[in-house]
Amino acid sequence: MTAPQPRGDVPRKKPSADRAAKRLGTLARKWGYLISTTAYLPHTPEEIERELGVLAGRLFDAVAGDPPDLAAAADAGGRLVELRCVGADSLRRSLEVLGKALVREPELRGTDGLAERVVLVLGAFSSGYGEMLREDIQKRQEGLSRALLKVEQETRQKHVISRAQFEEVFAGSASGVALTELDGRVLRANAALAKTLRRTPAEIAALTLFDLVHPEDVEQLRDGYRELVAGRLHRLRAGRRLVGKDGEPMWATFAASVIRDAAGAPRQLLTIVDDDTEVSLLQRRLSHQALHDVLTGLPNRQFFSTRLETLLRDADPARGVTLFHLDLDGFSRINGGLGQELGDRVLRGVAAKLKLVFEAEKALVARLGGDEFGVLVQNTAETPGVVALVRRIGTELGEAEYVDGQRGVAVSAAIGVVHRPPRDITPAELLQASDLTLRRAQRTGNQWGLFDRDLDRRDRHDFGLAASMAGAWENGEIEVRYRVLVAAASGAVAGVEARLHWNHPAEGVLPHETCVRLAAETGLALPLGTWLLRTAAERLAASGAGVPLVLELTAQQAADPDLVGEIRRVLDDTGLPPEHLRPGFPAAALTAEGGDAADNLKVLAEIGVRAEIHGFGDATCLTEFPVHAVRIAPNLAAKRDHPLVTGPLSALIDAAHTAGAAVSVAGVRTADEAAWWQDRGADLLSGPAFPGLPDGLPG
Repeated sequence: MTAPQPRGDVPRKKPSADRAAKRLGTLARKWGYLISTTAYLPHTPEEIERELGVLAGRLFDAVAGDPPDLAAAADAGGRLVELRCVGADSLRRSLEVLGKALVREPELRGTDGLAERVVLVLGAFSSGYGEMLREDIQKRQEGLSRALLKVEQETRQKHVISRAQFEEVFAGSASGVALTELDGRVLRANAALAKTLRRTPAEIAALTLFDLVHPEDVEQLRDGYRELVAGRLHRLRAGRRLVGKDGEPMWATFAASVIRDAAGAPRQLLTIVDDDTEVSLLQRRLSHQALHDVLTGLPNRQFFSTRLETLLRDADPARGVTLFHLDLDGFSRINGGLGQELGDRVLRGVAAKLKLVFEAEKALVARLGGDEFGVLVQNTAETPGVVALVRRIGTELGEAEYVDGQRGVAVSAAIGVVHRPPRDITPAELLQASDLTLRRAQRTGNQWGLFDRDLDRRDRHDFGLAASMAGAWENGEIEVRYRVLVAAASGAVAGVEARLHWNHPAEGVLPHETCVRLAAETGLALPLGTWLLRTAAERLAASGAGVPLVLELTAQQAADPDLVGEIRRVLDDTGLPPEHLRPGFPAAALTAEGGDAADNLKVLAEIGVRAEIHGFGDATCLTEFPVHAVRIAPNLAAKRDHPLVTGPLSALIDAAHTAGAAVSVAGVRTADEAAWWQDRGADLLSGPAFPGLPDGLPG
């Protein structure tokens, strides 16, 4: 149904042709909607509408043809099948909508015998639809038959292959395999099982599976097979003892499953038997290696911790146990100076000496890791006292061990001792107590220390604070505060000192000294000190106070290779004049090995930063370092009135003045103290006696 094109340069449809095309589009949409309700169409609505529009046009042309084009109508019916419009009502709905549309089409109204033509065309359309649907069904049936035949062939082939695979696995398996009846009577046994049991397959076939198992394990194995046959177990796996022909028991692992028929009823049992005798020996050997130190052969920390609970429980209630926790002194120097091989020999020697010391005791000696050892003694009436045992340890370790006939190497150890702890203490708590006692002895410089409950409680409290310090810093609980430095002669503000201030939610305010000590225990000393330097300088510069900033460095900060670089960056970023920043170097850090702190102080002096020496108590350091000021050591300041201190203290102040350095004193609490220090020649004072601060700086 195509209208002729008008003449002219630009072809265009006549208005009647436009209306006809519009009607075709409307028909295609209606046809597509109706037919989509009758079948699943593997196409989008737009694709179906486009295809049906083409078919509708063909049918209109077929009706308009002279005679009607029945072949085109049949092709259109076949195309509808190809589009998968093959639902139960697809053809009926199509004939309804097409019949009405063809009869009512204005372009066809003048056609002679329109009704007869429509009937003929729709009949051809139905015939083409039916023929194509028949062919489609036939093709699908043929494809299904071929697929079923292929599946049957593959199934037979797989069955043959599966049978061959089973026979190959059964015969060639390195594991023993037995096929049995449900009651355990052996139907078949492979060569591997016969070899394991030292019997022939024929001998095994004359027995039941339970005849091959150790009598003490038979009932448990029977119970397991009952559960398996009943379906309460999908697969049985258990370790049991087999009995060979010679009657010798051997360990084996049983892995059993049920063979069921097509209906799911159990028919036979398949059991795989693995000889675990060698594996068990290997496992015991590996377990020993996992729980013992390879180098010394002693129990390791894991084994020691595991045994503690048993030893604590089994100890004499009246005498209890004693735990000795040792850490070798300076062992890293042996490794670094004499080599790791010699260090390993020393560790083996220490292990042997400790076993010798405690050979007469009910004791467990272990290497806890690195150069740490532990000894747990179950005390008896004959067990020597703690002091005697500590002396024995020191004496034995102090005996030089000659290596290569030339070098005599001896070691000492710091020892933490927990004597007769409560019986209900856990192994973890006991080890923690001994470790805290050991570390406390090392901090105080003692060779050994005895567990003290009050000191332990204090240390645990401090460690808890130290552990939470990083989070407190991140959450803003730690702040920068200042305290004023005044001129002793005039009382005028001569500077400010930046200090840490921890607003702890449970402990209250923790002062600068506590913050520094806790930071040193957690590795925060350097990052927290750097943050204090930068934050204090930024706020001082922003306040416009125009006074020097004193900052007490930790030993780590003073020796930090990046200290000079960080101070340069702070000065550049804040605009603070170099002479207004006065870092305080600990006197002990300046005389430490390596000389990093001393180098930093000298470089800072070259760029105009006037450093101070804090903890000043020895005038000889003034001959080596260019410093602006010194701060009297707190222990000297606290004993200023002692006859043995007053004189040397005055001499120190005079020496500092002779070297051109001002003398500073911290912790001044009263006006009388301030007057005392002024009389002795101190130049700068700070402490609770001087509360005032420049505006804009928090105290």
